[in-house]
Amino acid sequence: MSDEHPPTVGEHTRAAINEDWAATIVGLVLLVLVITGVIPTGLVP
Repeated sequence: MSDEHPPTVGEHTRAAINEDWAATIVGLVLLVLVITGVIPTGLVP
């Protein structure tokens, strides 16, 4: 038998919030790169 326990609701929610913030930060970085011209406009759909 395994001593590991499934993640609690709090742990699961915390992971989901962290993933949401990571996606938000990546999106904002991409937006800034497009606006500043580092990434050409046609490259990002």
